[in-house]
Amino acid sequence: MEHPLMYRIALTLVPNIGPVVARLLLQHLSPEEIFTEKKTALERIEGVGKLRIDSIRRFKDFASVEAEIAFIEKHQVRPLFLTDKDYPQRLLHCYDAPVLLYYKGNADLNQPRIVAVVGSRSHTSYGKQVCEKLIEDLQDSGVLVISGLAYGIDSLVHKRSLKAELQTVGVLAHGLDKIYPADHFFMAKEMLGQGGLLTEFVTGTQPDRHHFPSRNRIVAGMSDATVVVETEVKGGSMITAELANGYHRDVFAFPGRTSDKKSSGCNHLIRTNRAQLLTNGSQLLETMGWMPPPKTLKKQTRELFIELSPEEKVVVELLQSRGQADIDELHLRSGLSSSRVAVAVLNLEMQQVIQALPGKMYQLL
Repeated sequence: MEHPLMYRIALTLVPNIGPVVARLLLQHLSPEEIFTEKKTALERIEGVGKLRIDSIRRFKDFASVEAEIAFIEKHQVRPLFLTDKDYPQRLLHCYDAPVLLYYKGNADLNQPRIVAVVGSRSHTSYGKQVCEKLIEDLQDSGVLVISGLAYGIDSLVHKRSLKAELQTVGVLAHGLDKIYPADHFFMAKEMLGQGGLLTEFVTGTQPDRHHFPSRNRIVAGMSDATVVVETEVKGGSMITAELANGYHRDVFAFPGRTSDKKSSGCNHLIRTNRAQLLTNGSQLLETMGWMPPPKTLKKQTRELFIELSPEEKVVVELLQSRGQADIDELHLRSGLSSSRVAVAVLNLEMQQVIQALPGKMYQLL
């Protein structure tokens, strides 16, 4: 009997088949059918092309697939396919999201508040100070903090998050069979108990230069907001910020002196309206609508006089349990069609039962 992961992993290993084409194929065929159906079934899918079809038909490296499955089972790695409920749902709204991720850790990758914090690999004392204060301000917010486990700001983010008892996830540009840089091995091990490690790459994948932009799109795509602490005009952090903008996520940057090269990227993002100027973590929480709401009798009084439809009651109950959610999460968790959720949300807004927040989130009034 074939392992259920067999064709899912194989799809990610076929040459010339990237995540965009893989998702296109999966709209028409199951992973197994992609490899076992007749060639004509692939030819009917517009946009695949002869080169990619030939690559699929010629793929025979199932020994590598079996080795990956053995590693997953031995080390208790959680494979997350894009149809799994634990797959980071925010990534599904990114056209180039990976079809398969490998995860080890205990953090919920779909929790309501996720922030990516990125910056220079060779930060200044100012960058260190800003980064540490940011994490300190987020300490009691329940935010999941994402970064890339690299030298510099990334490692500061993870270390300070661990100290502040915030869950933190490192997104890797290589497989889970190694930690790069090796200096971060013990920190990464600690993160497994207070967050986790996530990658789209199979074991044996080296941390080559071209893998880092791929890693950055996951950092940006699975987060509600991306914060750039300190960076030059060119670099991985700028790529992450541009990706976050492309995914319509909130982007923030700490300003620096005009004479500081290490802050030139942040200043550029702010000057060109690609990032909101950020001065502290409290401002981030307030802008994202994550500050604790003031305690009033408003909600209790209103609910005595408003009669809600069944759909509206479902949305209200979800927001009561989740605190905040975007419309995609409400659709996913309610079991209602997207159109019925949209109508319910609109009616609840008009009745002043819920309010829209920055970051395309909703919460009860």
